[in-house]
Amino acid sequence: MGKHSIFHSDTPESDKIDRLVVLPFMKSVDIAVKSIRVRFFRSLITTVSLVLAVSFLSFTQVGSDMANGLLSTGDPALRQALIRSGYDLQPVDMRVENSPKQRWIIVLSLLVCVVGIVNAQLMAVTERFREIGTMKCLGALDRFILRLFLLEAGIQGLIGSSAGAVIGGAFAMVNFLLRFGTESLTTLSWTQAGLSVAGATLVGCMLSLIGVMYPAIVAARMQPVEAMRVEQ
Repeated sequence: MGKHSIFHSDTPESDKIDRLVVLPFMKSVDIAVKSIRVRFFRSLITTVSLVLAVSFLSFTQVGSDMANGLLSTGDPALRQALIRSGYDLQPVDMRVENSPKQRWIIVLSLLVCVVGIVNAQLMAVTERFREIGTMKCLGALDRFILRLFLLEAGIQGLIGSSAGAVIGGAFAMVNFLLRFGTESLTTLSWTQAGLSVAGATLVGCMLSLIGVMYPAIVAARMQPVEAMRVEQ
C-alpha cells in the first residue's frame, strides 16, 4: 500500500496536503476475501439466502426447458402427462411459459433476498466502524471503501449464485426424471438449460451487488472521526 503526498503550490492553499492511498486491485481482492473469512458465519447467512432464491429461479427455468423438450416430441401422451403435472397447456401451445403466479413468486423471493442482503450488509457496516475509520485516517478515499464492499458482495454473489443455479437445475432434472423418465433428459436442449443456469447465476450476482450498494455508500461516506469514536 503506497501513500503519496501531493502539494498544490500554485494555489493560495499551498500548505494543503492531499493523501492518496494507492492499492493494487488484486490486493483489494485479497482484503475482501480475508474479510469474508473473518465474518464467515454472517457471510454464510447472506450467501444461503441468495442460494435459495437463485435455486428457485433456476429450478423454474430449467423445468420449463425440460417441459419444452418433451413438448417438442409431439407425443400426445407426454402432453397429457405435462397437463396432469400442473402445466396449463392449450391445444395450440407448443411451448411452456411461466404462469403469472410463478412469476410473482419468483419476483417476491428475489425481493426478499435483496432485503436480507441489505440488512446483513448494514449490520456488517456497523460492526466495522473502527476498521473503516482506521482506513480513512490512513488516507483511504471513499471509492476505496466502496470498492472493498462491492468486491466482497461480488465474491459472495458469484459463489452463492453459482451454487444455487446448479442446485436448482439439478433438482429440476431429478424431478422430471422421476416424473417422466429418461425421455425428459434425452429431449432436453442442454444448451438452453445451460443458458438458464447461467442466467440465474447472473441474476444472483446482480442482486448481491444491488443489495450491498446502499450499505457500501453509507460506509464510504462515513467521517473518520465519527467512525473511530464509536464504542465496540
